[in-house]
Amino acid sequence: MKIRLIPERCIACGLCQTYSELFDYHDNGIVRFFDDPKQLERETPCSDDILEAVKNCPTRALINEKS
Repeated sequence: MKIRLIPERCIACGLCQTYSELFDYHDNGIVRFFDDPKQLERETPCSDDILEAVKNCPTRALINEKS
């Protein structure tokens, strides 16, 4: 699956990191991938924790683009 981040939508609530270690935050609390602060899209194997993070993001700052 392909995960896309939309930082402009992020409200720094912290839920995505609670669900999955794939996500982390910049100093200002805005979502990023844990190992690459500049990357906005990533192909990753499908997993329940990532799907839960996407599903529970209140602002849809995380998008699962079916590939």
